[in-house]
Amino acid sequence: MIYFITGNKNKYEEIKDILYPIKIKHLDIDLPEIQDINPENIIKFKLKEAFKYKKAQFIVEDTSLYLDCLNDLPGPMIKWFLKTIGDEGVFKIANLFGNTKAVAKTIIGYAEDIDKIKFFEGKIYGKIVFPKGENGFGWDRIFMPEGFNKTFAEIEFEEKNKFSMRKIAAENFKNYLISLNINLNY
Repeated sequence: MIYFITGNKNKYEEIKDILYPIKIKHLDIDLPEIQDINPENIIKFKLKEAFKYKKAQFIVEDTSLYLDCLNDLPGPMIKWFLKTIGDEGVFKIANLFGNTKAVAKTIIGYAEDIDKIKFFEGKIYGKIVFPKGENGFGWDRIFMPEGFNKTFAEIEFEEKNKFSMRKIAAENFKNYLISLNINLNY
């Protein structure tokens, strides 16, 4: 059994749907989280903490926002930017620099054991815009993916899940599991 460690039930449901028919189980445990520019370091730390809880196969994900004008900050620290200056503050920074290009990235870390961690990435290019929309969470109101004239928060959940960075990362992970040719449908 693969356990997806997250406190966010919506993320679990999204990943579960993408990975089908591979079965995963939701594990809502509060793991300590280090702060780092590199999301892989954050994921590795969380996975190592998970093995203190129980011996199993785990996945943990990190979704980050990278602004071109800040040399890829805030990255995994986006939640602290949102907490201190809000999504409108992030928009103002990008607008002030005159460069609104951004990348939304999800990295899924998978561990069979504490010393065997693999990473799977998905990313979407876009731009930072004035906050619009009511769907989603976090920075969805300010991120407009390339090829769209709507923010993530204006796009219906089902439509977003067809192309999101989390979907790309989860599809990469699913393809890896399928390539192993292991029966994970339990």
